[in-house]
Amino acid sequence: MGEACPSVMTVIRAGEGIAAAPGGVSSGAFLVQMILSSRTEGEMTAMRAFVPPGVVTHRHSHPRGQLLFVLDGVGLVQREGGEVIEVRAGDAVWFAPDELHWHGATAESPFSYLSVQPVKNGTAVAWFGPVDEEGFVT
Repeated sequence: MGEACPSVMTVIRAGEGIAAAPGGVSSGAFLVQMILSSRTEGEMTAMRAFVPPGVVTHRHSHPRGQLLFVLDGVGLVQREGGEVIEVRAGDAVWFAPDELHWHGATAESPFSYLSVQPVKNGTAVAWFGPVDEEGFVT
């Protein structure tokens, strides 16, 4: 994670900087393209994720919330205490600040999305444990 967003206009080309997501944040491997990376208070972080069928993130939250915009495929999203909801290309999801949630690909479809989240106290995300096959354990 960078210390701050670029200080001038920056172009990130399609396919540039794609890497494996960090271990321990999902049920399987997926790829990410960091678009904005920062630890500076109030700045934005942004990434594009490419998730293969059946892979879902672990439970997590964002201190200032997260906007998730579905680019391609079919995904699933769930907030703690809520129902599992199917999302498709063009859908947008807002997770409120500190709202525990997860998202990922359905078993039948890959899922790609753009996520944008602001930084608070040097971070944009807090990770927790995995979800079970039905989502949150109730």
